[in-house]
Amino acid sequence: MMKDLVDKLTLWIQQEIQKAGARGAVVGLSGGIDSSCVAALCKRAFPNDVLGVIMPCYSHPQDAQDAKLVAETLSVPYEEVVLNEPFDWFVHRFTGQDYDLHSCDLAIANIKPRLRMTTLYYLANRHNFLVVGTGNRAELVVGHYTKYGDGGVDLLPIANLLKYQVKELALELGIPQRIIDKAPSAGLWFGHCDEQEMGVTYKDLDHYILTGEAPDSVKKIIQTLEKKRYHKRHMPPIPSTFK
Repeated sequence: MMKDLVDKLTLWIQQEIQKAGARGAVVGLSGGIDSSCVAALCKRAFPNDVLGVIMPCYSHPQDAQDAKLVAETLSVPYEEVVLNEPFDWFVHRFTGQDYDLHSCDLAIANIKPRLRMTTLYYLANRHNFLVVGTGNRAELVVGHYTKYGDGGVDLLPIANLLKYQVKELALELGIPQRIIDKAPSAGLWFGHCDEQEMGVTYKDLDHYILTGEAPDSVKKIIQTLEKKRYHKRHMPPIPSTFK
């Protein structure tokens, strides 16, 4: 079943990129399972025209090491772009202070994925590639991504897969086990954890999406996130034509 899915997703990526008149794919490599799966699919779709980009920004050093492990395992060429300096400029411009590694200020933390988006699009433009995103279905349902950051992409090949399905896909694609077992994190701050930020586990989130069932406390959190982040999942509203 997963082998068939791999083949279908690989073909879909090929067709969508060719349809756009592009010749390959750029993928941001975070060292996590989602980006690893997407990189593997892009490598299958465009063996000679895929680029992984590792973009540490006051990140845990292990993340870059894991990203390099993935790139080397998949034979995906990669470029490393350290974003500390431009990030520092924005932090000083807006706060007048040095960056606190453990700060959970989302207004500041979200600058990181937006700098990564800018980097990916620069490289994509240079190579006539498309930016292939890494969001999964669970993340998209509750808007667990940065608008115009990691949400700013051209394609989302695993957007129909729940987190447990991404793990199954990773096994089929030969992703290193340490990446599969790693706690999911968007790397917004030092020690950041997706499940802690959301307030629910991916297991509960997957189950709710599939069945609509969850303890009341979990259901309330998920529904609140869906409502609060509704704007992320849609194009900006346009008013009706006025007469």
